[in-house]
Amino acid sequence: MSNIVARILTAGAAVTASFIARKATDGTWKFVTGSDSPENPEDPDIDIKEAIAFAVLSGALVGLARLLANRQTSKVVAKGSHKSSEQVADAANV
Repeated sequence: MSNIVARILTAGAAVTASFIARKATDGTWKFVTGSDSPENPEDPDIDIKEAIAFAVLSGALVGLARLLANRQTSKVVAKGSHKSSEQVADAANV
């Protein structure tokens, strides 16, 4: 597979992972706090502690989801292109 295919697959996986992470963040927030997640944490009417906690939670889950998606995508593309996962990851992140 060419570099462009690897980049497209990696981008698609990252978008999908971000979507899933957002759903997981909302569910986790609801489970822990009992209320809906803030729609806009940047709103000055939202308590700063709540905004910071939400930012930390969402950032961690999105980062983790994207990492796992990118690793898996690199493995799949590497198998299809007969390259090592490291070579694919380097080419996709150029």
